[in-house]
Amino acid sequence: MTRPGRLRKQSTTPDSDAGSQRFLVTHPYHPLFQQEFELIIYRQNWGEERVWFHDAQGRLISLPVVWTSLVAEDAFVAVSAGRSMFRVAELLELARLIEELKEWKQRGGV
Repeated sequence: MTRPGRLRKQSTTPDSDAGSQRFLVTHPYHPLFQQEFELIIYRQNWGEERVWFHDAQGRLISLPVVWTSLVAEDAFVAVSAGRSMFRVAELLELARLIEELKEWKQRGGV
């Protein structure tokens, strides 16, 4: 990480030699979800790690690497398997109770 106010030297060469590695787009809301591509370049760009690949039309595309199968799945995501500990109704009730507690404290509650 660089210190604030200091510019990093821009690189015109790839940060890694990808070889013939393939990956899947894993972001569930991306239009290319579950499609496989050949990795062209894996590098630091725009302050984040990104992958570069050609889509089906041959266009060069980049995505954040965290939207691909090239990184390990987040532990919370793996364990939760899409489930939540709370239902929406329970979260709304919690928010209501927190607001009620804030108002009670403002009125002089302990």
